[in-house]
Amino acid sequence: MNIALPAAMAGTVSPSTMTETPEPPPLSDRIQNAADISVIVIYFLLVMAVGLWAMLRTNRGTVGGFFLAGRDVAWWPMGASLFASNIGSNHYVGLAGTGAASGVATVTFEWTSSVMLPILGWIFVPIYIKSGVMTMPEYLKKRFGGERLQVYLSILSLFVCVVLLISSDMFAGAIFIKLALGLDLYLAIFVLLAMTAVYTITGGLASVIYTDTLQTIIMLIGSFILMGFAFNEVGGYESFTEKYMNAIPSVVEGDNLTISASCYTPREDSFHIFRDPVTGDIPWPGIIFGMPITALWYWCTNQVIVQRCLSGKDMSHVKAACIMCAYLKLLPMFLMVMPGMISRILYTDKVACVVPSECVKHCGVDVGCTNYAYPTMVLELMPQGLRGLMLSVMLASLMSSLTSIFNSASTLFAIDLYTKVRKQASEKEILIAGRKLELNELGKHVTCLPMVIKKYQQIFVLLLTVVSIVWVPLVQVSQNGQLIHYTESISSYLGPPIAAVFVLAIFCKRVNEQGAFWGLMVGLAMGLIRMITEFVYGTASCLAPSNCPKIICGVHYLYFSIILFFGSMLVVLGISLLTKPIPDVHLYRLCWVLRNRTGERVDIDAEEKSQEETDDGVEEDYPEQSRGCLKKAYDLFCGLQKGPKLTKEEEEALREKLTDTSERPLWRTIVNINAILLLAVVVFIHGYYA
Repeated sequence: MNIALPAAMAGTVSPSTMTETPEPPPLSDRIQNAADISVIVIYFLLVMAVGLWAMLRTNRGTVGGFFLAGRDVAWWPMGASLFASNIGSNHYVGLAGTGAASGVATVTFEWTSSVMLPILGWIFVPIYIKSGVMTMPEYLKKRFGGERLQVYLSILSLFVCVVLLISSDMFAGAIFIKLALGLDLYLAIFVLLAMTAVYTITGGLASVIYTDTLQTIIMLIGSFILMGFAFNEVGGYESFTEKYMNAIPSVVEGDNLTISASCYTPREDSFHIFRDPVTGDIPWPGIIFGMPITALWYWCTNQVIVQRCLSGKDMSHVKAACIMCAYLKLLPMFLMVMPGMISRILYTDKVACVVPSECVKHCGVDVGCTNYAYPTMVLELMPQGLRGLMLSVMLASLMSSLTSIFNSASTLFAIDLYTKVRKQASEKEILIAGRKLELNELGKHVTCLPMVIKKYQQIFVLLLTVVSIVWVPLVQVSQNGQLIHYTESISSYLGPPIAAVFVLAIFCKRVNEQGAFWGLMVGLAMGLIRMITEFVYGTASCLAPSNCPKIICGVHYLYFSIILFFGSMLVVLGISLLTKPIPDVHLYRLCWVLRNRTGERVDIDAEEKSQEETDDGVEEDYPEQSRGCLKKAYDLFCGLQKGPKLTKEEEEALREKLTDTSERPLWRTIVNINAILLLAVVVFIHGYYA
């Protein structure tokens, strides 16, 4: 992979590189005035108010109410939550940084999502809803039977949360807060984690969705304002395209290094998204064939995203939410990538530094300072008050992503892992278990929830949190210091096997459990070999080639995702064809060709499940007691209050609601037309910037 900028990363990561942190900016550059502080305080008050309102208006006393918001969410907050859950602080830092380094092509990671979202709403979500699942591992269990697929995907999903989602978001948010407030990097990380605790733990998915809606509005307003200031400062669009191509740092020699001009000169194809298939930093075949694979994994099989769609009032609302989010995903080109490129123009010596010693002086790491493009522009360009607004934007993007991750991770843990250990767990206990994960991921001790999870589970969850923080220095220096390439490369190493299994699970009923499991295992082994080897040897840069064996690291990560996807598919199909198929009666409403079957589905593990129910007996119940005001307030805050007992008819009606995919003909036509218009817009903008 040829990255045009910046900078110096030797074949391996030195310890000094991972521990050095940049000096904080002068106090005059920090957010310390009354106007900025007032804006930030108002932001937090609004977020907490919306979170508490959502918390009190929803029934959080049931698993469906807490984890799926009772399937009562309209399209516009759902679409806003999809966008906010995806757009984290790592997008502001990563997209702007890679835009500063190599131009507009990085936006294709976002635009590919606009194609995947209709596929999510029209193909994948109807199957998930008809199957009656709340988590993606739960779907695999229903589709294939057995325990190992469900447990494997749950653990892998939690691992991905650590190495990809939580760590990158924490690092990106901490960069901004460190520059703005002068805090130590890890102190900033701790503050960010603590701020997400209260309404996520107590409020459930509904609270997360409605606070995401508010934060989306704040993100868009703040980002548009900064975009306006940036283009005004640079003199308009035409001046921007001219000045970017001349944004070359003044110091291009030093440290006894011979630095090629290609390392600090903007790429000739900076304003084109389709680049050379061999020398391009983002080759065009990878955009067309590789990106959709990782996007399919993220948008169509990822618990964080799918869980929001499962909360919709009906399928028309789900589809409308996907369309809304897809349109919003077209904006990062103008709100993040181009402002990052303008930052290179305005602060060339810092953002485009190439000499390692210069980069260390500016931002504390020798692999380059492009990650500081967006935060630097905010602090240098925005007036008082608006700087506080932009800090709120960064906090909004970070908190919306972290709260979504924590809520979905707690769902995975409570539904797919905790119930394996506590087979007699009641619904109340599952809720407590899910919230317990969120508390532990924040590195906190439980203060208001019963200690119902075993000690080894506490250690396991705490370990996830510790690893995500320890992982941050690796995020800081990987892929030549460009955050977006780090997140996309990790996605390319871990996501394609999962995408392959889900695609075959839905579209090929012949696939069975043995094929799916070994396909995942082979894919995981291939992905980990590439990922670990790349971490050990480092990524090649303009200043130093990598010693990583060509047979492993010689292929661009987008090409590798194609190989991994189809390799996993071949293993799944090959082993499935050599073993017994699954009878259709076990697959009703679980795959595409049988999605409309109305007959009763017999679970693959029906006999085992029946035996467990016989052994477990009646679900544990909690006797009614007279409770004081403090205990009632405690139950209300933690969502443990008991709702009215449902009759069998009401339970059946609720079950039908949770699995209903019907649509009104008028609204179905409207969303279908809008989906066609969306795809036309996506094709046009790809062609315009190709």
